[in-house]
Amino acid sequence: MIKSELRQIILEQLESRLRIAQSATQRAIDAATDEETVPEHKYDTLALEASYLAHGQAMRVQECEEDIQCYRHLVLRDSEKVTVSSYVVVIDEHDQYKHFFMGPRVGGLSVVWNHHDVVIVTANAPFGQALMGKSVGDEVEFMVAEKQFYYEVISVE
Repeated sequence: MIKSELRQIILEQLESRLRIAQSATQRAIDAATDEETVPEHKYDTLALEASYLAHGQAMRVQECEEDIQCYRHLVLRDSEKVTVSSYVVVIDEHDQYKHFFMGPRVGGLSVVWNHHDVVIVTANAPFGQALMGKSVGDEVEFMVAEKQFYYEVISVE
């Protein structure tokens, strides 16, 4: 297994997100500076709202850029225990296999790699906290919204 291929797929997804965020930012800037949004009276806040939206979108662009840099500089380590950059396969109580990548950011992002849906999990998430430090054969249990989840670690790469 070559985790650098997985990282490249993640980077492509993040770059796509960045392009969408940049486009949304430009549209919001255009809306904020359009002649039709010039306030006609003191209660006309369309331009102000558009400028808030443009600011929020610009912050989103910055976050996307930081995500990309983080993954570009991520050191891919091999370890027998789950750590950041581990590719982990678990099995649940219904004998369903699930594939995860322990990432430093963008938890919840899902990509397809080697014909599997791979979900990024961070150490900040309850599942990520429960996975950290586990080895093949270890059981993982955690709770979210008063619901208990159980997995067994099948592989760590």
